[in-house]
Amino acid sequence: MSARVAVLISGSGTNLQALLDASADGHPADIVLVVSDRHKARGLQRARDRGIPTAVLLKRDFESRRAYDRALVDVLREHQVSWVALAGFMRLVTSVLLDAFPMHVINIHPALLPAFPGLHAQRQALEHGTKITGATVHFVDDGTDTGPIIVQSAVPVLATDDLEALQQRILRTEHQIYPLALRWAVEGRLQVEGRQVSVKGAPPTFLWSGD
Repeated sequence: MSARVAVLISGSGTNLQALLDASADGHPADIVLVVSDRHKARGLQRARDRGIPTAVLLKRDFESRRAYDRALVDVLREHQVSWVALAGFMRLVTSVLLDAFPMHVINIHPALLPAFPGLHAQRQALEHGTKITGATVHFVDDGTDTGPIIVQSAVPVLATDDLEALQQRILRTEHQIYPLALRWAVEGRLQVEGRQVSVKGAPPTFLWSGD
């Protein structure tokens, strides 16, 4: 039986597209709703093209982050969602959402956490001079990109890289590991003990993307 998943976005929705493509190819996650905090987010059209309901909740319409998340939870419950996947959602969520979906909210971040959390992770990696960066899928907690790590993929930083080149290389590996992590999640294969996440019946959860 498929799990009902909502995807939260703010922009173009390339990770949403990867999840949609996986869902259409027999993935156990059934994406039933896409929510954005920006009414012009390109990802909304990706959802509409697949006939998936969308919702837009604008920051300006709410007095606080908690009020925003209360409205968000109402929309998610209306669609009987069981898992929430953040895919470029540019808002920090509060305990209102996390308490409504305990250990059922995941996120993808374009760095090897705990390195380079927060905004502009790819630029941080370039400016720091790191030789390896990558992508991380993790559970969401009340910190900034601090939740338990589910899977990571490493990407080399090349001497010839500019920001766009590095961003595109990281995106390619994001599109591989996010559907994988969501599959493990909705199949009930993730076991969390403290900060350690193990996956029942899965290969190692650290991958190398050397392209």
